[in-house]
Amino acid sequence: MPPPAHGAAVDTHAHVFRQGLALAQVRRHTPDHDATLAEYLALLDAHGLSHGVLVQPSFLGTDNSYLVQALRAARGRLRGVAVVAEDIAETALHDLAEAGVAGIRLNLIGLDLPSLQTPAWQTLLTRVNALGWHVELHVQAARLPDIVPALLAAGCRIVVDHFGRPAPALGTADPGFRYLLQQADSGRVWVKLSAPYRNWPASACAASGREAAQRLLAAYTPERLMWGSDWPHTEHRHLASYPAATQWRDAWIDDPVQRRALLADTPLRLFQFQGDES
Repeated sequence: MPPPAHGAAVDTHAHVFRQGLALAQVRRHTPDHDATLAEYLALLDAHGLSHGVLVQPSFLGTDNSYLVQALRAARGRLRGVAVVAEDIAETALHDLAEAGVAGIRLNLIGLDLPSLQTPAWQTLLTRVNALGWHVELHVQAARLPDIVPALLAAGCRIVVDHFGRPAPALGTADPGFRYLLQQADSGRVWVKLSAPYRNWPASACAASGREAAQRLLAAYTPERLMWGSDWPHTEHRHLASYPAATQWRDAWIDDPVQRRALLADTPLRLFQFQGDES
């Protein structure tokens, strides 16, 4: 891919949904509001962001139809991360790819870890790799050592959500966060700097997020870090906003060269944005 055009910038983590959609039977949260594509695109415009990534909300389960609808309506400005069953048909994966999906998400908060050694999972991961996709992990830092090795052994590229979800009481001293730092040597792990309020009190989001971001920068470099707004901040709307998310980002990463890399170069490559970097 050629270098991104001047001004390109990507928000790598947001969700769209509306009330009335079919919800997963097992879920941690039931939304009481809409988060529409039009709202999200307006926020990107208002904050000077050229592209975005929509992540399938956990409460919608494996029905990615609303996500796909939004991706198609955005005409290449957005990419998606889907949630799929391990036995999904290969044709269905190709349909998702055609719509703009670039990865699958394992949101394992409150759930058991999947048995990745089963034939169904191994087949799925092989197909994910063949598409050039990644596997996005949302799991507490303490559980990363229980799943990251199996994904690496399967040849996957891994994107870890929300600073790796260190325990609030431990922060960067969490052994799971230290384990995440060590995985930089694999060359196949990326980390999203996003949703600090899921790890720390709101008053500490700037300072604690900066401490974690600087440690991740030292280990991963900006070439394998990305930023996400986590809009619409589900379950945390009282603590966050889109302007706050951008202000935290700028507090964490104040070097303009580093910021450009993690806002543009890295996500444009990983999420397969091509030909529309302006």
